[in-house]
Amino acid sequence: MAKQLLPTYSICSIADTPVTKNDFMTDRFSHYLEAHKDLHFPHKHSFYHLVFFTEGSGSHSIDFINFTVVPGQIYFMTPGQVHAWDFKKSPEGYIINFSENYISTMLMNARYLDQFSFFSGNAAEQVIDIPGKDRASLVQLLETILREEASGAALKDDMIRTAMIQLFIYVSRLSEPAEKATSSGYNSVLLKNFQKLIDLHFRKKKLTRDYAAMLFVTPNHLNALSKHVTGKAAGELIRDRVILEAKRLLVNADMSIAEVASELEFEDNSYFSKFFRKYTGLTPETFRKSVLDK
Repeated sequence: MAKQLLPTYSICSIADTPVTKNDFMTDRFSHYLEAHKDLHFPHKHSFYHLVFFTEGSGSHSIDFINFTVVPGQIYFMTPGQVHAWDFKKSPEGYIINFSENYISTMLMNARYLDQFSFFSGNAAEQVIDIPGKDRASLVQLLETILREEASGAALKDDMIRTAMIQLFIYVSRLSEPAEKATSSGYNSVLLKNFQKLIDLHFRKKKLTRDYAAMLFVTPNHLNALSKHVTGKAAGELIRDRVILEAKRLLVNADMSIAEVASELEFEDNSYFSKFFRKYTGLTPETFRKSVLDK
């Protein structure tokens, strides 16, 4: 019997009780986990997602990067990322699922979340260990969100949104150097626009010069900026995004390697396989087996 494609959950489909809105839900983590026991298998979300662990041990992965679960850890995810859990000791904490629209409806800036590195879509920046002395303030905000959601009070969503924005700023201040957090200059904007363009066009455009043209800069300038800020050449960022999408597609057991290659607009299956092996050290088949056999 063929395996199903990797599941992608919406807020409505993942709720264990009927929900009155499709853009927000929150719960205590142990209750959420009990209601969704299959979520330790790889899956995707169509929404933003965060978890703060207060108890428990084990591991979880975001886009195939593994992290050890420890009390005081918070992680963030953006829509489309692949996630899995493997807990050793029953975890406790808080979970929030929300759409971008849920936050942006009360703000003038529709791209408000972009300023936070933990919403960048880069797994290495999305898992943060909160120091012990700072955890009580975070718990207080999360308890406020839970309480407001259960209250049915007038303007509760505005209270929830306000507490969530406080939470984002609080975690950002703890996790990012002050000079980085306040950076809003030309180079910062240019790099963010480059990364957004990669997300939009990586299937068809795989060369630095293509993105430099769209950004009205030279390839050398874009490459120098990328190296200075990220430590990686512009072409490497493009390749990383192609490889990440290849991995996300390969965990769909019903997609053939040829179909994955076609989806990523490689000329043929052989070239895709060589490309994937060159930059990961694994064949597509070996990578797929390593994930699905866990």
